Amino acid sequence: MARGAKIVERVAPLMDKPVRIRNIGIVAHIDHGKTTLSDSLLAGAGMISEELAGKQLFMDSDEEEQSRGITIDASNVSMVHEYEGQEYLINMIDTPGHVDFGGDVTRAMRAVDGAVVLVDAVEGPMPQTETVLRQALKEGVRPILFINKVDRLINELKVDETEMQIRLGKVIDKINKLIKGMNEEMYNQGWKLEAMNGSVAFGSALYKWAVSVPFMKTSNVSFKDVYEKCKNNDQKWLAKQSPLCAVILDMVVRHLPNPIDAQKRRINVIWHGDKESPEGKAMLTCDPSGPVALMVTDISFDPHAGEVATGRLFSGTLHRGLELFVMGTAKKGNRLQQVGVFMGPERVEVEKLLAGNIAAVTGLHDAIVGSTVTNLMDMTPFESIKHYSEPVMTVAVEAKNMKDLPKLVEVLRQVGKEDPTVKVTIHEETGEHLISGMGELHLEIITHRIKRDKGVEIVTSEPIVVYRETVTGVAGPVEGKSPNRHNRFYLVLSPLPDAIATLIRNGDISMNMPEVERRAVLMKAGLTKDEAKGLKDIQGTCVFLDMTKGVQYLNETMELVLEAFHEAIAGGPLADEPVQNMLVKLVDVKLHEDAIHRGPGQVIPAVRAAVKAGMLLGGDSLMEPYQKIQINVPADQMGNATSQIQGRRGQVFDIQSEGDSIAVIGKAPVAELFGFASELRSATEGRAMWSTEFAGFEVVPNNIVKDVVLAIRKRKGLKLEMPRPSDYIDGV
Repeated sequence: MARGAKIVERVAPLMDKPVRIRNIGIVAHIDHGKTTLSDSLLAGAGMISEELAGKQLFMDSDEEEQSRGITIDASNVSMVHEYEGQEYLINMIDTPGHVDFGGDVTRAMRAVDGAVVLVDAVEGPMPQTETVLRQALKEGVRPILFINKVDRLINELKVDETEMQIRLGKVIDKINKLIKGMNEEMYNQGWKLEAMNGSVAFGSALYKWAVSVPFMKTSNVSFKDVYEKCKNNDQKWLAKQSPLCAVILDMVVRHLPNPIDAQKRRINVIWHGDKESPEGKAMLTCDPSGPVALMVTDISFDPHAGEVATGRLFSGTLHRGLELFVMGTAKKGNRLQQVGVFMGPERVEVEKLLAGNIAAVTGLHDAIVGSTVTNLMDMTPFESIKHYSEPVMTVAVEAKNMKDLPKLVEVLRQVGKEDPTVKVTIHEETGEHLISGMGELHLEIITHRIKRDKGVEIVTSEPIVVYRETVTGVAGPVEGKSPNRHNRFYLVLSPLPDAIATLIRNGDISMNMPEVERRAVLMKAGLTKDEAKGLKDIQGTCVFLDMTKGVQYLNETMELVLEAFHEAIAGGPLADEPVQNMLVKLVDVKLHEDAIHRGPGQVIPAVRAAVKAGMLLGGDSLMEPYQKIQINVPADQMGNATSQIQGRRGQVFDIQSEGDSIAVIGKAPVAELFGFASELRSATEGRAMWSTEFAGFEVVPNNIVKDVVLAIRKRKGLKLEMPRPSDYIDGV
């Protein structure tokens, strides 16, 4: 990697000039050409050879990525581009497009200020294009557009010159419509994409050419030339006259903001601390001499250096030996051992790293993805990274050889740290280890990597679906008595209003917010003043309110009450599955005056039993995950495609036709989608293109609830009968 070290010599002098830095992400639907584009840009920057670009897939350094031909991990690289006589540093992150790895896209969007959105000229914007665009806009990241595979329009679809321009115009209109729908304010402030001002480029990443209106003036390559050269198979001429890397990187430098401009706007979106504090001022101005503010967006394991934390440095300067603190952990200093930048798979060390750059450091042992790292003892943490979808599938994992068990537990903890979209549950008592992920592919990759990278031979179960529980009606007041009968808690349970659940999911309400601000948001969403004031905890989408007045000793007991609430919603009464969308109100409490009679052994069982019994009284119901499905098929295969969705308890809610192909859009429960790919292929003679994305949880139909619940209870070794409230409290 001598070439990487050479590039660092060019990169290093630009690192302390934030005006000349651009942090960008490359985002798109799967197979629209992100990694091929990254390759061509790197070839232009002299990092890989021109001949290999597009075939080498430099950013897909993992053998699993190479063999499957998809990107799994977001990977970073820094390069230098010359524009109008000045050199610019471009820190680029290539992101995955497969829906199972959407978490990587969300995290990458926190580190960058601008995004190059890729769209296939033939397929147009797809469901995942919409998802990644939404993630970018939510993080305050500015998009520009590259329409890829224009040669396919001409050579495969045989469109004429006019039709080509109409189709490209339609793609721009669709993307603009999405941007306007997601963030009208920014759209009106100049984020509208237009071919004329150069915020849109057209080209082919594989053949390394691109055109944009401003670049046409210098290269003299017109749309007419593009059409003729593609038709005559002379794309090398285009690559010579109008090289992709020059067009795209010119567009990046011209239209995407530098860290100083971007942070003025973005800090208000991603950090809710005091803007007048030293760290607030330093982040707004991207000040390298201010306090260190680093947001960790990725953690990987290097066999030699241990844990490597990658993240965006919003203010301050990093150098070896600096002592930093991770917010939200015990205030114990973590000393930086190495400071560097990533060059694809390699990490190259630098002397120091200034605000506005993307850093790769070792020595932060307490950090996890989403951590705020600073040299101050106390600082308001950044907003947590909100993932767009939730884990919907689980596999049970056990070590093949018993002697590997301690190692497996350690490896699973590492996996949970590396990828926060994976939920790892380790049951010490039963010896069962569960990994929950976004889909079959996600879990397959994780379990394969445990075997390959960590050297632990494991046996995995068939994937099982993750369910949720919720209440459908109001119950209470439900009385929970402590085992010694001296303490009583009265709870009312009800479904959480949709407005509040949406606010929690979008990250607009959290326990980190200032109390007055949170109260105002809750009252606007429909809670009364007393209810908003009584908010004690938000766990997932379950909310706990204390509505009591003047109860003696309650303050010192509240921590135990909340602990019991957490235990109860970690596994509901029906099938021991996590609980969501529930509002619990504590309306009255009777406590023993002697502290020894109201300890954990008395309070926790009382509250836990009351919550579980209340859920059964309030109509506890099971919810299952759904996925939205879009199938693109030729018109004569439409019936086969719709029957594939409807035959799986799904519903079709839209059918759109474009030219001779038809898009069938619907949704179906994940439980019915095992083996969907192979059956769809055989039903449509292999002519279907499809994509899925997470569509939330919905209530399981009444006629199958009992069977599903009993099947889960059997698998978990619980009593094989439907639970009743009297199992938890007396006198019901």
